[in-house]
Parts: sequence; structure tokens; C-alpha cells
Amino acid sequence: MPEKPELSYKQTLQMRRSYLGKSVKLHFDVKPVKLVRGSRQYLYDDSGNEYLDCISNVSHVGHCHPHVVHAGQEQMAKLTTCSGFLNEKMVDYCKRIIATLPDKLCVCYFLNSGSEANDMALRLARAFTGHDDVICLDNAYHGNIEQLLEVSPSRWKKCGIIKKDWVHTVPCPDTYRGKYREDSQNPGLLYANEVKDAINKAIANGRNIAAFLSETVISSSGYINPPDKYFKHAYRHVREAGGLCIADEVQVGMGRTGEHFWSFQNFDVIPDIVTVGKPLGNGHPMALVITTKEIADSVCEYSNSFGGNPVACAVGIAVLDVIKNEQMLSSAKSVGKCLLDGFRAILPNHPMMGDVRGIGLAIGVEIVMDKESRKPAKEAAEILAYKMKEKKIIISNEGPDKNVMCLIPPMCFTCENARRVVQAMDIALSDIEKGASEVGLTTATGSSTDQCEVVPLNILSADTSQLSDSDDEPNVKRVRYDDVD
Repeated sequence: MPEKPELSYKQTLQMRRSYLGKSVKLHFDVKPVKLVRGSRQYLYDDSGNEYLDCISNVSHVGHCHPHVVHAGQEQMAKLTTCSGFLNEKMVDYCKRIIATLPDKLCVCYFLNSGSEANDMALRLARAFTGHDDVICLDNAYHGNIEQLLEVSPSRWKKCGIIKKDWVHTVPCPDTYRGKYREDSQNPGLLYANEVKDAINKAIANGRNIAAFLSETVISSSGYINPPDKYFKHAYRHVREAGGLCIADEVQVGMGRTGEHFWSFQNFDVIPDIVTVGKPLGNGHPMALVITTKEIADSVCEYSNSFGGNPVACAVGIAVLDVIKNEQMLSSAKSVGKCLLDGFRAILPNHPMMGDVRGIGLAIGVEIVMDKESRKPAKEAAEILAYKMKEKKIIISNEGPDKNVMCLIPPMCFTCENARRVVQAMDIALSDIEKGASEVGLTTATGSSTDQCEVVPLNILSADTSQLSDSDDEPNVKRVRYDDVD
């Protein structure tokens, strides 16, 4: 039977709209990129254009890394089976990953996604403590499973979720636009006291805390670095109340922060449970929960058909090989410094560049209406993402107000890549600021008018052809492959 030809761009887009739910979002709503290939820190579209990838933390050590690909292919050709049998790859992997962690974190559970890992972490915490309640940060995101959406305030409004009695939210320790800012006296202690207050309120209502679940570099809020000693104080409060501390390392673990293999190690704390997902398998579905023997023993039984299967473990071992052999922690530290230094050098030149923060290859650049008010400029950030796309650089605007340009590239990113990104953003943001100034949204000093809190898309200097699409119909009939021209 003859092989079917590849779908055209238009066919692919129309069939996606026909067969996928509207809630399944594309990275670019307008003129989305059709990717056909990836290599290291680069992506290639169906027209052969090369894009510098600044956002694919899933491909942790680089797209299609040959050592990782070979390991997966080789093991797949030998054996793929469920996890109910002795598996040399699994125990070898456990030994190697545990060697990167503090001594007390010595028992592994294998799963297939970060969502599953966080779900298992809550199960362990509840079994060990005998309590139900969970503390999470405002605007947190921890996964797609229903229980995790309930501890992901960033999804509550979008998903129509009503806060449950067992969930307690505390302010994100953001010293740029949060409750306590950089000029506060001891903001780490002040934010940690919010955790203590939440515990006291729960106890007063006859409830008890099972766990405090948080990232340590907070990606969901735009890569927030918490103030000094925040986690030391917060963890102490939680443990004094009989709860456990869970570090969600799905976004920022596995050497991404540069100084250490795990993000929490930057803050001089040791969690009771660690969860990690997407970086482990470089795109292959693989996740882990690592905890203490005492906590692990509190769960009577656990099984997962494909968690820790031989192919996943072979891929995971190969990822660890690459991180070590290519000295990726050292690279993340030095390249991250290139990015931070570059952005900080242009910061004074841009009235709409409010804050530059990050650690290693987890960087956030906050786009604001002006430096004084610090009001988020969501639409300007969205235009900036499209302008960077025009320059063949893939970047995203994230955070609770969608105004933080986030950089979480593959770990093989280079200082040359970093300089290219900084230069492109410098030019693109200047164009946006010029357009805003010309219509009176900002003054020469960058202060915003009282009437405007966002920058309208249609008045800035972005290519308007990129911001309209005749194919964007809300209702597209279902089509068959053979029906599309």
C-alpha cells in the first residue's frame, strides 16, 4: 500500500481544529509553528526554518540527543514490559539518582508524569501523617489530575474549581510585586509567617496539615526566587505542625539551576518528599517520587504498570550520563549568568522591562507598564513573544498575569545563544515601547497613563498580518484526511 503524503500546514491545522478539544492550546494561537524535527537546542518547521528553542525544558539535555535516542532504541529492541518483574535497569537507575540526593531521601517510586508524581506525594504525606490538609502557594500549578488541580490555584478560575476546605493558600514569596517587597525588612520571614498563620487558622478550625507542596524556584509565578531563608522558616513551621514538606522539582530539577543537581539545594533545606517528571526522560514519559524509608513504609501497596519500565529506565540512565559527561550543571551556571548579565545590562534602557530574575537556566523577565507602578503589561509581553518568533526564537509569556518572558531552554544552550536572545529582545522591546509611546500609553520616562492598564495589540508595531488569521473560525466541521485539499 503506497505511503500517504505528509499533511500540508493547512491540512494539519484544520484537522487539529476538527479533532482536538478547544481547550488543547497551541503555543502560538496565530500562525502556529508546525514542527517536524528537533536537534539539541534547535527546532525546525515544515518550511525548513530553524528556531532557537528557549522553552523546551522537557527536552532536558537537548532534542533528540543521540546517546539518549540510542539507549531507548536499544532497550526497546530487547524488552518492554510492565514493572512487576525484576528489572536491572530500574535498580541501576535508583542507585544513580539516589546518589544525587541527601542521604535520608533513599526510596524511589516510578511513575509516568509529574502529575502522577505529585499525586503520589500527597498520598504518601496523608498516609504518614494521618492528616488531609495541604498548603500551596497562590498561583501554583502542580498537575492535571483532579486532586492536583485542587492544589493549583492558577487553574481554579479557568476550570471553575471552588476552593476545598482541605486546601490552604499562602502568598507566593514574590519580592517584586508581592505582598512583601525587596525593601521589606526580612521578607523571607514575613512570607514564612504567612505559612504559620495558615497552619494556625487550619488548627483553629479543627483541621491538621498533611503537607506543604511547593516548587523552590517558583515557575508558575514567573520563576520567582524566594527571599533568603523563606523555605527554612516555612519548612520549620510545617514540621512543627506535624506536616511534611514536598519539593516539586518537575520544572527546575536535574541540574537546571546550575549550582546543584536539585533546586531545593540552593536554599539549604531538605524536603521530606521530592517529585520530578519531564526532565528525567528527555521527552520520554518518566517520573519519580523520592522519599525517606519511614514515609515510604506508610503506604501498604503501590503498583504502576509502566512506571520504571526498562525502556524508561534506559533512557533515564542515558540522560544522567549526558548531564555528567557534558558537564551540564557547570554549563547551566555559566550560560544562565550570560543571560542574566545580558538582560540586566539592557534593563535601564527599557521602561517596560521591570524585573530580571532567575538562577541557572530558569530565567524570568517581567514586562510592565512602567517601572514605578509595576503593573503587568500582558499584551505587550504577548507581542514580544510574537516578535521573537519572527526572529526565529521561541519564547513564552507566562506567570499569573502572562507578562513574564520565561526562558527554560534545553541544558545544551550556549552563551552565544544567550547573547542572540538578549540582542533580539532588546530590539523587539524597543519597537514595542516606541509604539506605545507614540500613542500616549507611556511617557519618555516610562510612566503609564491613568486610563490604560494594558497595551492593546492593534496599536503597537507588531506585524498585524501575524495577528489575524482567516482560518480562525470558532466552529469547524469534522473532516476526514482525504477531504482536505
